[in-house]
Amino acid sequence: MLHLGCHLSISKGFLHIGKEAKSIGADTFQFFTRNPQGGQAKNWAKDDVAAYLDFARENRFVNIVAHAPYTLNPCADNQRTLEFAEMCMQDDLQRLSVLPGAYYNFHPGSHVGQGIEVGVEKTAGLLNKIISKEQKNLVLIETMSGKGSEIGATFEQIAEIINKVKNNDKLGVCLDTCHVFAGGYDIANQPEEVLKHFDEIIGLDRLYAVHLNDSLMPFNSHKDRHAKIGEGEIGAGALVKFVAYSEIVRLPIILETPNDLAGYANEIAFLKNATQRNS
Repeated sequence: MLHLGCHLSISKGFLHIGKEAKSIGADTFQFFTRNPQGGQAKNWAKDDVAAYLDFARENRFVNIVAHAPYTLNPCADNQRTLEFAEMCMQDDLQRLSVLPGAYYNFHPGSHVGQGIEVGVEKTAGLLNKIISKEQKNLVLIETMSGKGSEIGATFEQIAEIINKVKNNDKLGVCLDTCHVFAGGYDIANQPEEVLKHFDEIIGLDRLYAVHLNDSLMPFNSHKDRHAKIGEGEIGAGALVKFVAYSEIVRLPIILETPNDLAGYANEIAFLKNATQRNS
């Protein structure tokens, strides 16, 4: 059984977003912890969180994904930017503790000319500051496309970050299909080989979530442009095959395609029907 969801706004509260997710056939969802451009986070109402948790249990929701703002750069060359990233991530993890099982996903950052080695070291250093043995929520490093000076476009870079973090039992990975395809991993034609390589370098036991997106840009382009399922270079058939793998089907799969709510409902229904026909 596929566990599908999409990116939704929590502006009206968690219970509202849970009901919205269920209305489109989802049993998970993703949300921004604060404005995606950064800034102050709003407090979450305790009664709303409690009502959502009851709703999620009743409707058998799986793990949801909290996404850090895009503006955070854990390996910046500017001390103020590094301090802002640390503050935001610490605050997010503290507030997220009221949502047991929720994952905290973030982009590993851009080295902005310092070099990949420095970028990896700085991102790992920040994670060592914010991750504790006692924390309840796993932190997920997202696979990236490698545009500009991004780190995390290769499985080796992600593995290196993980290995440099002391409490790395609290770390996992979120695989973005558009990003890995643009980053040089051909999930359109060689998905089994990609998963095998992931297992050899990082370990499939570290894979906790998937961002399911088609890619507007061609293979190995290192350009991050999401497309609707079946309207990109990966193709609907390849993505249906990918989510059906035993290593993927058990995970929360989040759609980040350029859609409205009705569009997400259509993609969720398509993916469920397609995988059932192929099973």
